[in-house]
Amino acid sequence: MTIIHLRRLRWAVRTTLTLGVAASVVANVLHALDNPVSQAIAAWPPLALLLTVELISRVPVHRRSLAAVRIAATAVIAGIAAWVSYWHMVGVAARYGETGAAPYLIPLSVDGLIVVASICLVELGGRIAVSAAPAAATTVDTATTVDTPADSGPAPDNGPDRPRVRARPPVAPATAARIAAAMATTPDAGRDAIAAAAGVSARTVRRYLAGQQMAAA
Repeated sequence: MTIIHLRRLRWAVRTTLTLGVAASVVANVLHALDNPVSQAIAAWPPLALLLTVELISRVPVHRRSLAAVRIAATAVIAGIAAWVSYWHMVGVAARYGETGAAPYLIPLSVDGLIVVASICLVELGGRIAVSAAPAAATTVDTATTVDTPADSGPAPDNGPDRPRVRARPPVAPATAARIAAAMATTPDAGRDAIAAAAGVSARTVRRYLAGQQMAAA
């Protein structure tokens, strides 16, 4: 299964989890007193569970100790939401005509759906993270790889302790001619004097002399 299919499946599971939480919220609100504060308090436990499941399914784990802490906290939140929502749904089901064992069994179907969808969402989050890691590594390798032309030949081996020498551009022929003329006019002058006479920088004179030495070798 590709990562695209996993992400689509995660959206389907997230929708299922939202449906179960919505049923729990509605039952809690119906069971609460007829005022906004009581209804908000009754609706909070399943919403807290939904947010917790989203967090643990999206945030990766780097330390086992912290992972154990957040799993324990999630279990506590899930237990509180299940206990509160179960008895609220039992009261609502009995109020609206369910008799016998039905008021006690219907809430189990809602809580069971929430538990299964939560586990599936966390599992899919881990599968997507594992599947996305090789793709990200391949993208980085492709972006950092430089193709060497076939006719360029093998790269020079500088050795482990030999510093890399950056190639210097050659001196232009007209500039080389001016430097050669200045050296011929004042053969005993230093590099700075030759550079001043030729109208170039001392670095250009050094490049010219290095090129002459390489040509002579």
